[in-house]
Amino acid sequence: MKLIFAFLMLPLLCCAEPVWMEKIHRITFEEYDATLRYWAEQNPGLFTLQKRGESHEGQPVYLVKITDASVSDEDKQVALVSALHGGPERSGTTTTLKLIEWLLGDSEMAKETRQKQVVLIVPIANPYAFFTTDRFNNKEKIDLYDSQIGYWDLPKLKLAVPKRTPELSAFLGIVDEFQPDVHLDLHGTGLQAFPDDKMGDRTMLKGQTMFEVSACSYSNCGVRPWDPRVTEAMVKAGQDAGYGSDRAEADAQRCFYNPDHDVFRSRLWNAPRPQRFRTMFYGYMKYHTMISTTEIGWEESGVARVCGILALGNKPWVSEKFSGYPVTRVRARAGRFVTAYGETATQRRESRAELWNRQPTFADGMMYPEYDGRATYVCAVTPKGLAALDNDPAKFVANLRELPGVDADAIEKFVKAGPEYEFTSDPREATKGEPIQKGIGFRLRIPYKSPTLRDVAVNGHTLKESATDGYQAWFADGYTQVQINLPPEKTKAADLFVVTCAYNGNEKRSYGWEPPAAVMEKLKSK
Repeated sequence: MKLIFAFLMLPLLCCAEPVWMEKIHRITFEEYDATLRYWAEQNPGLFTLQKRGESHEGQPVYLVKITDASVSDEDKQVALVSALHGGPERSGTTTTLKLIEWLLGDSEMAKETRQKQVVLIVPIANPYAFFTTDRFNNKEKIDLYDSQIGYWDLPKLKLAVPKRTPELSAFLGIVDEFQPDVHLDLHGTGLQAFPDDKMGDRTMLKGQTMFEVSACSYSNCGVRPWDPRVTEAMVKAGQDAGYGSDRAEADAQRCFYNPDHDVFRSRLWNAPRPQRFRTMFYGYMKYHTMISTTEIGWEESGVARVCGILALGNKPWVSEKFSGYPVTRVRARAGRFVTAYGETATQRRESRAELWNRQPTFADGMMYPEYDGRATYVCAVTPKGLAALDNDPAKFVANLRELPGVDADAIEKFVKAGPEYEFTSDPREATKGEPIQKGIGFRLRIPYKSPTLRDVAVNGHTLKESATDGYQAWFADGYTQVQINLPPEKTKAADLFVVTCAYNGNEKRSYGWEPPAAVMEKLKSK
């Protein structure tokens, strides 16, 4: 009977009208413009609308700023959400508009986000592409997202011919003004793959979708968060809303492509893809902004996954004491870090930008090999500091005696108390490099849960516990995190920083495996 019933029902199922027989509403410029102005009128104190530039045709490039104006912006994170491919890839843009609705809503997370973050949204950066052509380029045939090397002066990190890309100039101006902590760019479905003779009246059909990818784009897998835990937060938020997410090379189960392995390129991930400079790299290269693309098939899914990242900005990261995105570390060496300085998000952004742009002229090092109970980090920031570096500990200490503000005797005492035989460092010549103006931080990680910190010092001077001028210590992410905070009044007179930490781990850990006793006895009998 079940088989007969299924057979009888088959014609009914086949006669159901396919979802793609309906068309999706196509947003006009007038609707877009009126909607943004309506939201501004209805949400004073939460919603700000700015015209940041215009296309060759005179259509505006709008910036939406959503935040609770009753709360100072000083300690807020800055999140930028854009749809740089939002010409033909229409679901990126429509997701930003649905995101605005959510951010203006009454959910507890939306309220918290408005209080703790400034969310900047650029729904349509390329009006010509979105409203006129459904192609990626502007009127000068330049793609704002993938504008290619010829349109950039990369050594100076600026547009080569800004007059040809006024829309992109406007967008980069937003990045320069706000120096966002995170930049999310939303991609998705549209008419990009349709040839001209298949465009029809340029409206999409319902049901058109795509595989969804969180925090990655197949066109360039470098445009993703540096921490996979960020990506997983995005994936989980999508799953909780009922949407799966492709994990790129993880789901394909492939290693990344390496030029040395070109003969095996068919077995590696992303091998055929050209890894060109994308506009999103601008914020990263200039301000150490965490960047992420996302491929969106359904707007609800896109909003959920964006919220998965926004939620991270409302709370402390796994290894930090303050709320915000994981963007404060600007240089690393063997588990030691140079970090931004500041009590507020604004101060840390300013410090991060200075240190990020200065760090290519830094040289750092540490005592080697590493031993239990001792941790060191050296960072030289001026030509005078770089000149003092030497792998020979005795010569290094002798050079330190020539630098003002350094207690070389105290450093020498620390050096002689340990078994390390050298300072590993990267000495280099530097013709310029002023002292640090906005403060600096350093992070050591002690591999014990409850160590006793016997002495934490910089340049031989013992530090006190302080969030502004000294050190802080707490256990998180499997380590006791030791954060050193040096204010501007100290960094402005320093050529280098020698960080030393003597500690007792308060645990007994075994070293030196031995063969089984029976093996040892057998060897003795020979």
